[in-house]
Amino acid sequence: MRSLFLLLLAAGSAAAEPASLVYLNGVPSPVTFNDGDSFRVLSGKFAGTKARLAGYNTLESFGPVHQWGTWTAKELYVLAKQATQHAQRGTWRCESDLKTDTYGRMLWWCPELAAAQVRQGLGHAMSVDQSPAKPELIAAQQEAIAAKRGIWAHGVPEYVLTSLHSDDEKPGDEASYNRLVSSADGHSKKWEHKNIYQECDVLCWPEKTPAELLEALKAAGLPEAVGAAYDEKGVQRLLAHYIKDRTVGALEPELGLKEEAHRAPFEAAFAAFLGQNPRACLVHVDFRRRFGSDKAVCLK
Repeated sequence: MRSLFLLLLAAGSAAAEPASLVYLNGVPSPVTFNDGDSFRVLSGKFAGTKARLAGYNTLESFGPVHQWGTWTAKELYVLAKQATQHAQRGTWRCESDLKTDTYGRMLWWCPELAAAQVRQGLGHAMSVDQSPAKPELIAAQQEAIAAKRGIWAHGVPEYVLTSLHSDDEKPGDEASYNRLVSSADGHSKKWEHKNIYQECDVLCWPEKTPAELLEALKAAGLPEAVGAAYDEKGVQRLLAHYIKDRTVGALEPELGLKEEAHRAPFEAAFAAFLGQNPRACLVHVDFRRRFGSDKAVCLK
């Protein structure tokens, strides 16, 4: 075990990343967790391979992009980071038939880690199709929801919106889709579309187009005289700001919301809009703009 500790220490130092001990098909291996449901193997038989953990999902950890209920996106971002830390601190046993997902990542089943993440409300049960998730993970999730743990503390959407795919990401006529995962039994549902998303656009389920969103905001109490000054694109930018930290105070100058009297109607209307169901939202950011000094402005 001492030699394994030294191996972990060397691997972690070389990569400048925290190393965790995971048993891969019975073989102790050092890995580094990228987030709460994926890792990269640092040495051994599977060195250099990337892994996606089956049966559950954790929230995106590259920035404040998720929102539902009375959470802010920043608060859910903190929980996504906690899921990563929880995975890093444990010793887990994982099995795989060495098949890969559509991104070329090897699929591993780590039952103890999956159950712990879901039971603590740091992740949610998920299958990749319309079949329910594993029964033990559904039970763990029901326990977490009843206790209002983790991501379920401030609302439970019917579906968690886990990914967005703009229609210009791939060629062909086949419809693109966004992934929705049931909070009741973990099955996945495709939200098919032919839409091209702009950076920092916010999509919410149940779906609302920008025009419908503007009408919904007016119906929720936004004064017509105020709403008439903003087009659909402007309202999208306002929503992106609002879900980040429940304010529209730090806005682009051209939107002109300099006074509290102007901001308050938007904030009240957004609160009413997002509080329905509750509505699950996700911010679209191209994977090339998620990290580094040039990352999208809505992630800063």
